Amino acid sequence: MTDGTSTGTTGTTGTGPGPGTTSTATTGLPAPRTGPDASPPPAAPADLAPFSVSSHTLRALASTEPSAEGSRLVRDVRRSKRLLLLRAVLDAAPGPEAAEYWALLEEAERQDPDAVHDVLHYPATGVWAEETLRRLHAPEGPPPDLGHLGALAVAAALRAGIGFKATLRPVNGRLVLPTLGLLRPQRPGRLALTERSWATADVVPLHALPGGGPTALDDLDPYRVAPPDPATGAPPVRPARRLTPKGHKRWDIQWSGALTLLGRYDSARAEEIGQLLRSVVPLAGGARSSGATLPAAAGSVLARAQAPPALAATLVHEVQHGKLTALTDVLTLHTADRTPRHWAPWRRDPRPLEGLLHGAYAHLALAGYWQHAALYGARGAWAQHARVRAQVAAVLPALRAHPALTVTGREFVDGMAAAERAMDATPPPGDQHATARRTLERERRAWCEAHPELAPFVGV
Repeated sequence: MTDGTSTGTTGTTGTGPGPGTTSTATTGLPAPRTGPDASPPPAAPADLAPFSVSSHTLRALASTEPSAEGSRLVRDVRRSKRLLLLRAVLDAAPGPEAAEYWALLEEAERQDPDAVHDVLHYPATGVWAEETLRRLHAPEGPPPDLGHLGALAVAAALRAGIGFKATLRPVNGRLVLPTLGLLRPQRPGRLALTERSWATADVVPLHALPGGGPTALDDLDPYRVAPPDPATGAPPVRPARRLTPKGHKRWDIQWSGALTLLGRYDSARAEEIGQLLRSVVPLAGGARSSGATLPAAAGSVLARAQAPPALAATLVHEVQHGKLTALTDVLTLHTADRTPRHWAPWRRDPRPLEGLLHGAYAHLALAGYWQHAALYGARGAWAQHARVRAQVAAVLPALRAHPALTVTGREFVDGMAAAERAMDATPPPGDQHATARRTLERERRAWCEAHPELAPFVGV
C-alpha cells in the first residue's frame, strides 16, 4: 500500500509502564480442536489480547526509527496472528485430508522447527489462509483450496529432511511448494511425492535475492498477491508473470544496488528491512505504484522494477506499512470509519483516517531516510527530504486534532510529531524547506478547490 488502509485484525490493549512487550506463549503448531465441545471457528482470528505494548515501545515505533523492541513486537504479533489464523483454518477444514497434512507438518516440526516456521510464516501463506478461511465460511462461491495445505506440508517435510509419502494435485500442470519453488510434473493428474521428489523432478527454484539474507524474489507462489475481488473480479494489484533469467538478473542488480545505498545512508533501516522482509513480489509492468503491501502477506513488499535509489526508498516506505499494520492488530489507535474525506498530499484522492495515518507514517520514515542520505552527500536528497517532510508536517495537525483518536492513538501521533520536529536539528541548506512548504500550500488550495465539500477536513 502506498498509503493504504490496514485491513488486518484489530485487538485492543492499553499502553502501560511495563518494560518492553509481552507476547502470547503460542510458538509451535496449533493443535486442532476436537470433540463435541469444540466451539465453531471464528471468521478470522481476533484474539491477540495477550500482547501488552509499553509507552516506550509505542514511542519507538511512532518515531519510525528502527528499534530492537519495535522489531521484536512486529515479529511476535505476526507470528501469533498467523498461528491463530492457521488454527481457524484447521478447525474449519472438513474431512481427514487436512488432518493428514497437519500431521506431516507436526512430524517435520519435530525434526526442524525453523524450517516449518519459515514455511508457515512465509508471507504468501497468510494470503492463502485468509482466503481459505473466507471460502470455508462462504455460503456460495469457489471451494477452498485445501490442497495448498498439502503443498505447505510437503515443502516443510522436504526442508526438514524427513521421509514421507504424499499425493498432491498440480494446478494447471504445475505444483508450487512455498519457499522452495515450482515443480513441473511429467504427466497430468495426481502426483505422488516423497523426500526424493525435489532432487529428481523438473523444478524451478524460488529466486533468492543476493546479499546473504532470507529475502526471496517471489514470482511463483499463486498466493503472492490477494485473489481478485469477488464483487469486481479485479485483483488489488497485478503481479508480474514468471520472470526470465534476464529479469532475475535485472532484479539482482537493482536489489544489490538498493542494499548498498541503504547500508551506506541508513544502516539501521537496512538492518530493519533485513529482519522484517521475507519476500519481494515483482509488480507487472505499467503498475501505477512503485510499491505496495498486503496486510495478509506480512513480511512481503510488492514492487516494480526500478533504479536502486528509488527501490531503496520504496523498501523504506513499504516496510513502515507492515510495522503499523502489526501494531494496529493489537492496539486501537482510532475509531473512525472508512469514509474518504481527508487530504493526503501524496495522493489526489481523498483518504479515510486510517489511510491518512498510514501514509503519514510511511512518509515520516521516508523523510528521515532522505535526511540521512543528504547528510551523507547523496545528490538531490535534501530536496527529497524537504518535499516529503513538508507533506508530513502538513497533515500532522489534522491527525493530532482528530476526535476519533483513542488515548493510545493520540500518544502514537504525538510521537510521530515529535520525530518530525526533531528533524529541525539538521535542516536543509538554503530555503529548500520553505520552498517545499510554499509549493505544498498551492497544492492544498488546488485540492480544496477540486473538493470543496471536503475543505473542512483539510485542517481537521
